[in-house]
Amino acid sequence: MIDLESSSGDSASMLIDSTIQTEPDYSHELALKARGSQVIAGVDEAGRGPLAGPVVVSAVILDPEAIPQGLNDSKKLSEEQREHLFEQIVANAIVSVVVAPPSIILSHNIRGATLWAMARAASSLSLVPDRVLIDGRDVPMGLPCEGLALIGGDGRSVSIAAASIVAKVTRDRMCKVMDCDAPHFGFGGHKGYSTPQHMKALTEHGPCRHHREAFAPVAAAWERLRSLANVA
Repeated sequence: MIDLESSSGDSASMLIDSTIQTEPDYSHELALKARGSQVIAGVDEAGRGPLAGPVVVSAVILDPEAIPQGLNDSKKLSEEQREHLFEQIVANAIVSVVVAPPSIILSHNIRGATLWAMARAASSLSLVPDRVLIDGRDVPMGLPCEGLALIGGDGRSVSIAAASIVAKVTRDRMCKVMDCDAPHFGFGGHKGYSTPQHMKALTEHGPCRHHREAFAPVAAAWERLRSLANVA
């Protein structure tokens, strides 16, 4: 059963779903359509946790007559599955992608940068939605319509799952470009996460332009460099 719980904002609600799902489906979209919505977008992000690289957000409006088979939380899919589904999504759905680079993450903080990108992604769709389903607990300001936060949404709504796949594939491809720019960090492999390889390279080489300055390990690396410079 789906309940809509109004929040303090006029355009924000929390979608609370008490059902247990093993994979995402179109039931949330159908429930909203039964209430009068016509165009429903799913929104999700990739890359909130890494020490480097952007946060990437995608918004997707699926064609209910051409929903790709196998949509799921991008983290539950192999790279090959994600790439295959990515091609199907962009061929059959309305898609937008917004990137929040390290500079936006620094000025807005990671949560703020993610919400900023979510609002811009929903507003950048070529067809204006009248309801947006968002993975997580937060509904950003500045949406073009009412937004509904769905906890664990990428495993519940196929629209959000599609957005998670587009965001993840886009970000992974960007990390491969970052790897070419700064090959000693290995961004193509760990995607900016704090793996032992990444931490070792951060200690040996110091941060590069792709790192998030305010994240603690990166800030500590900058401090070490400044200390060394003062000693010299």
